[in-house]
Amino acid sequence: MGYEVDFLAVGEKKSGDAICIRWGNLHGTRDEQKVVVIDAGYASTGPQIIEHLKKYYHTDTIDLLISTHPDGDHVGGLAYVIENAKIKEFWIHQPWDHNENLAQEFADGRITDASIARRMQENLQKAYDAVKLAKKKEIEIKEPFQGRTWDDSKLVVIGPTLAYYETLIPDFARMPEKAEATSGTESFKGAYNYLVEKAKELVEYIADWFSDEGIDDKDTTTAQNNSSVILKLEIDNKTLVFTGDAGITALDMAAEYLNNDSLSFIQVPHHGSRRNIGPEVLNKLVGNIVSEGGESGVCAFISCAPDSDKHPHQAVINAFTRRGAKVVTTEGKNKRHSNDAPARDGWTAVTPRSYLRNYKTEE
Repeated sequence: MGYEVDFLAVGEKKSGDAICIRWGNLHGTRDEQKVVVIDAGYASTGPQIIEHLKKYYHTDTIDLLISTHPDGDHVGGLAYVIENAKIKEFWIHQPWDHNENLAQEFADGRITDASIARRMQENLQKAYDAVKLAKKKEIEIKEPFQGRTWDDSKLVVIGPTLAYYETLIPDFARMPEKAEATSGTESFKGAYNYLVEKAKELVEYIADWFSDEGIDDKDTTTAQNNSSVILKLEIDNKTLVFTGDAGITALDMAAEYLNNDSLSFIQVPHHGSRRNIGPEVLNKLVGNIVSEGGESGVCAFISCAPDSDKHPHQAVINAFTRRGAKVVTTEGKNKRHSNDAPARDGWTAVTPRSYLRNYKTEE
């Protein structure tokens, strides 16, 4: 059984995700194959996905469409894909349906469970619109929480759990002030964060292969990112992992469902952000540091825009490389990872990103 994983080029200056996957007998007929799409990038990415499926997978049918989380660089193209492809099943979280007793989390006593649900629908409009469109087209919709499986358990959701997901919702973007905080505290926090950002400057960082990662185990990503669906695909004793924008906490919870001895491929979370991974969780996911120049057989893909000033961070590239992974970045070009898949005219082998001892980083 073969597979191919395509990371489409998303964004020119800001990164995003759009991943097309096909597995089965890739040299056979369409009914011997499964086609899955994970995320749909920005609005302009939708047509790219449809074109890619028709050109390389020879189909306009998606067996399973998955939305990892409701950030704009992941959900922007969903409506176009739903409108222009035949979707058999759609996995997406619907946080507005997880609103029971949610109003008590917030300081404003006028807020009700119903009003907070409406607020989430408005805040996460593109995700909500995608769900409405899918319902209109009578597509089967399911929420992807830990334990959900597909295609005889080849594909498994390993994060988040429903319980963990619901703890994250009150901290989603543009939600009301939480009950335990006061407006003065929030105002101070906002001013402090502004000053921290203003104080940042680029400094020279000198890395050491065995001792200094340039990353830490503090989870500083957003609640929305940590709500990302984390997926495990197992084919022919090979494990492929897709992480969305998940952070350290979410990844650590999912890691217990992985055996990194069989890991063949992993999506580097959040376009290679330094805020989403740490040494301990990387050891669990990918394995321990190898000898300098050593290889583990793992391929790590990063979806990132070619002119992004944020992604990927060199410390992240170094961290995966030190664990023997070959790190591949999109940077404006579609990239493929495959096994027992048909050759493609014009597609050539990629050059992995290099480990760098000296690089600029924010202080």
